[in-house]
Amino acid sequence: MSTLTIYLARLIGLSAVLLAAALLVRGNALIMATVADGPVMLVYAIFSLAAGLAIILGHNVWSGGTLPVIVTLVGWLILVKGLVLLLVTPETLALLLERMQYAEHYSFYIVPALIIGLYLTYAGFAAPSPLSRAYTTGH
Repeated sequence: MSTLTIYLARLIGLSAVLLAAALLVRGNALIMATVADGPVMLVYAIFSLAAGLAIILGHNVWSGGTLPVIVTLVGWLILVKGLVLLLVTPETLALLLERMQYAEHYSFYIVPALIIGLYLTYAGFAAPSPLSRAYTTGH
């Protein structure tokens, strides 16, 4: 397993767990207020686009086990999210969230991110680092 895979799994996993936990505690008001703020959503779209591109340009791995594939898949999902947020108006996004009944069921929509984050965090910290193997084997 590559050092980059382990690093990205830990980074994405911990970020997703902390963000999902904070959103579950704070409720959906934060999300709904953010969606209604066009400039904030533009900045969020730009950062998502950059993060997604960074992940897939540095780690576009579709073999080698579950962890590298999930890290790559999450990178692609972040890129797609950034593109969608760039192309969809705040009004359209608010309408979409209303049709999804997001305000009433926001925890239902956040739980998958929490589960993926927990998996990536666990797998990232449980995986033996290539550097630690080099030290223990003398290579």
